[in-house]
Amino acid sequence: MPNIDRIAQALTIPGRNAVAYVDDAGNPDRPLTLQTYRPTGYTPDRPVVIVQHGVLRNGDDYRDFWIPAADKHQVLIVALTFSDADWPGVESYNNGRVFDESGRVRPAGSWTYAIVERVFADLRAAGITTRKRAHLFGHSAGGQFVHRLLSSQPHAAIAHAAAGNPGWYTLPTLDLPYPEGLDGVSLSEDHLLRLLAYPLLLLAGDQDNNANDPNLPSEPAAMRQGSHRFARAHNYFEAGRQEAARRGAPFGWTLQVCPGIGHDGRAMSAICASLWFEGRMPDDAEMARLTGAQAA
Repeated sequence: MPNIDRIAQALTIPGRNAVAYVDDAGNPDRPLTLQTYRPTGYTPDRPVVIVQHGVLRNGDDYRDFWIPAADKHQVLIVALTFSDADWPGVESYNNGRVFDESGRVRPAGSWTYAIVERVFADLRAAGITTRKRAHLFGHSAGGQFVHRLLSSQPHAAIAHAAAGNPGWYTLPTLDLPYPEGLDGVSLSEDHLLRLLAYPLLLLAGDQDNNANDPNLPSEPAAMRQGSHRFARAHNYFEAGRQEAARRGAPFGWTLQVCPGIGHDGRAMSAICASLWFEGRMPDDAEMARLTGAQAA
């Protein structure tokens, strides 16, 4: 059954669903799953939030993290889920499957990041949404995914994007090789300028400061960015600010410190939803409820 037919069949009724999806245009041999939630009362003119899971490849959990916001704000949740079996290791997911087995750069339209735009186009073609652009959220490994997508892919289908607590970053420079920087993978000055100008929301938990976290990237390129995720978020933001200033280019990023929050995908999902759909951080009582958990 074609992707569009599966999506139309599964998402016309409220509730959770898991939809098999094949990226025929770029990765036909590697299936993925769309973990979805349609709230009661959702209509196709309401926002769509595409969610990128962390290192545990737990798209079902990340979908569920967004259900309270989906019910409150009547938004559709679609969590793209890349299994370890079909998308092994950081090279296939976090780093985008940029290189083929022989080390050659694959066409950018077949990188893992390009699948997001095709999924959203299929949601539109299936009549599930009439929106022209989606919201995109990723936490941890998913935050790596989001900022590298914005570094390398068209932005036309993404209205808002947020990266929460990435383990490390691809820096906004053509002077360092990918994935530490943007050099050597056929990216250009135009890609860099579009990235710097994009209104990227960086969410940084001030308690995500464990330098000994076993899931924290520790290769030399990552360690040069700081000893823990909170420090690396500031380093990335400052690198972007300085690069834009050096070039006299627009700079659209926002760094939002999230007090009391550690490496917690559930809390970051709630904070992002509040910022996007209520225009503010959660109130003190809600922030107190969110603190202290760890949900990668």
